Order: sequence, then structure tokens, then C-alpha cells
Amino acid sequence: MILCIETATANCSAALCDEHEVIGVAEAPPGMSHASQLTVIIQKLMEEHRVTASDLEAVAVSKGPGSYTGLRIGVSAAKGIAFGAGIPLIGINTLAAMCSGYMSLHPEGLPEETLLCPMIDARRMEVYNALFSPDGTVVRETSASIIDEDSFSDILAENRVIFFGNGSEKCIGIIKGPNATFEPGFRLSASYLHIPSVNAMRNKHFEDLAYFEPYYLKEFIATIPKKLIP
Repeated sequence: MILCIETATANCSAALCDEHEVIGVAEAPPGMSHASQLTVIIQKLMEEHRVTASDLEAVAVSKGPGSYTGLRIGVSAAKGIAFGAGIPLIGINTLAAMCSGYMSLHPEGLPEETLLCPMIDARRMEVYNALFSPDGTVVRETSASIIDEDSFSDILAENRVIFFGNGSEKCIGIIKGPNATFEPGFRLSASYLHIPSVNAMRNKHFEDLAYFEPYYLKEFIATIPKKLIP
């Protein structure tokens, strides 16, 4: 059994899964801080399904890109549980988890020449994004992109692209064309780590507990409130 942890965006959640299915999911109430809620929902989830740390085979965590603070909270919790239980740690690219989750919501499949572009808001007009084929193959690697009217024009000339996630809303009206579809209401969940984490488990793709860090993609820059600027 694998414990999955997702804290890369505003949604804080945990899930239990085995090789075949997602057994249970717990989500923090909207607006509550990840730091105060993550351990609470993990404990609730494990008690509800009568699972103890000794039942776990691995811990999987969404490793980024995403919220700097959220990623630190999730990775720290995952490392602590893995170390305490003496089990492997699995790091899953957040955008890859989004892609897997999107396809799990569309079991009927997608038309040919369709690409998936999960997007996470990186503030202002910047988004974390990547391009995937429906089978999860990476078409364009993870990047932080400043969105303008020319963004993805080369890809959209030949492919239908579905932009989804909380970063896609700001792109509506900027990225244009008949091949562009937007689904900003897509919400990330720990349950979407299921298939990527099972694959990682099978292939023994584990992280080094001592050195594993979140995939921030960009350096954290602290801002100074305007009223404190001389």
C-alpha cells in the first residue's frame, strides 16, 4: 500500500492506494493552511481505513513544481513518514500527476493529435507547464513560461491542446485558436499520484531520503510589503 501526499497547490490532500485502485482520499477544508491540516488528514485517512505505518510499502509525494511553501510541507511530511517507517520515498512530478489525473477522468480516451498541457499558476503572467501525450509521454519538458499571444503557437498549429489546471485560467483570451481548449476548473488531488507512484514502485524509482528536495523550478523570492518599503 502506498500513501500519496499532494500539497503543491491550494488543495491539500492525501490518498491511500494499492497496485489496482485508490482505496481512500482525504482533503483539507478549503482555505486552511497545509501546515495545520496535512498531518490531520493523513491520520484521519489511515484511521478510517485501519491502516498503520507498518502496512505501508512506500510514501509518494508531489515533488513540484508548485507552491514553495506547500512543497516544503508535503516533502517534509513524506520524508518523515518514510524515515520513521523504514520505507521508500517516491517523488512524482506534479504536472505528470495532473496529466495522469486528467486521463483518469476521461477513460473514453481523447481524439488523435491531442496534447495535454497541465498548468500551475506561478504568479503574474507566468505558469509552470509541460506537454504530454494522452499516454503520459513527455512532449515538452517542464518549464516556467511567461504567457503571451505567441505562446504554444507552434504546437497549436498542428495539434489540439487541452490547457488545464489553476494556471490555465489566466491564459484564456491570450492563447487563441481553434485548437486551444481550456479547463481551469481542474483540481489536483493526491489520488492522481496513484498510477505514477505504482509505476515508480514497480521500477524501484525511489528518492534518496537524505538528499531529496522539492522541485521548485524557480528560486523563492521573498517580497516586502509596500508599507515597509522606505
